[in-house]
Amino acid sequence: METIKLRDEYIKLGQALKAAGLVGSGVDAKYVIEDGKVSVNGQTEYQRGKKLRDGDIVTFEGNTIKIEAHPDGHTTMP
Repeated sequence: METIKLRDEYIKLGQALKAAGLVGSGVDAKYVIEDGKVSVNGQTEYQRGKKLRDGDIVTFEGNTIKIEAHPDGHTTMP
């Protein structure tokens, strides 16, 4: 399971997929999301701009990403 530490209060779904290395670009993220291949908290998600917050779980092609807030709220994504 990949973990993304938030640097702000949220990260958008397309950005999270790219940050985790599961897609090569924002365009790739757009297509896999529009094709219904990505779920957030167990529900298929079709919006690339979906805001992910602390505790959200993203799944794509057998990969899982967990979104976590950094304890001090100030960190960068891996």
